[in-house]
Amino acid sequence: MRAMILAAGRGERMRPLTDSCPKPLLRAGGRALIEWQLLALRRAGFVDVVINHAHLGAMIEQALGDGSRWGLRIRYSPEREALETAGGIASALPLLGDGPFLVMAGDVHTDFDPARALTIGSQMRAAGLAAWCVLVDNPPHHADGDFALRDGRLVADAASRLTFSGIGVYRATLFDGVGAGTKAPLAPLLREAARCGVAGAEYHGGHWTDAGTPQRLAELDAQLMQQVQQRSGA
Repeated sequence: MRAMILAAGRGERMRPLTDSCPKPLLRAGGRALIEWQLLALRRAGFVDVVINHAHLGAMIEQALGDGSRWGLRIRYSPEREALETAGGIASALPLLGDGPFLVMAGDVHTDFDPARALTIGSQMRAAGLAAWCVLVDNPPHHADGDFALRDGRLVADAASRLTFSGIGVYRATLFDGVGAGTKAPLAPLLREAARCGVAGAEYHGGHWTDAGTPQRLAELDAQLMQQVQQRSGA
């Protein structure tokens, strides 16, 4: 299975930090946000990783290179302008292989184990699913959530909802209606897949942070630095 990290967003809420640095390269706990994800992917057994980029994309390629320092093979899907989530994934499909693939948002830090996606990929084939999403508790800045979870399936229309974590496993068929180079959001595709009964989901109750603002990034940095200090003193 191959993995994709979404790294093309402008990061407007992160300004002025992202005026001169792409959001995935912002640091927390002594590492770039995207490096935490690369390390997690390698520990989980992934080797091939695709990263899309637009805003200051050359800086991402320069910083990460071919991925060999992490034992990975990184390939890039450059976008002249950010194509939104579904558009970016659709444009990268030629790099993502024939089977289900894992996608992670580049500004998320979590203890979710990407190795779980390897099992889910096989289950998706057997169940005929086009998508599978990780849901988490609603953070204060997203109190209304996105989707509900019922019997292992994603539910679009429900009163009690959880937040989509930005982590999912997809098959190329989910993006059949999205042309390469076309801007398209992911949420409408997931809602339609949920209505058609071809979207699975599961709940992750562990650590998850959307480091989407300078304040949340600073909070994450403090948490991770504390963990580093505790490990050093152990």
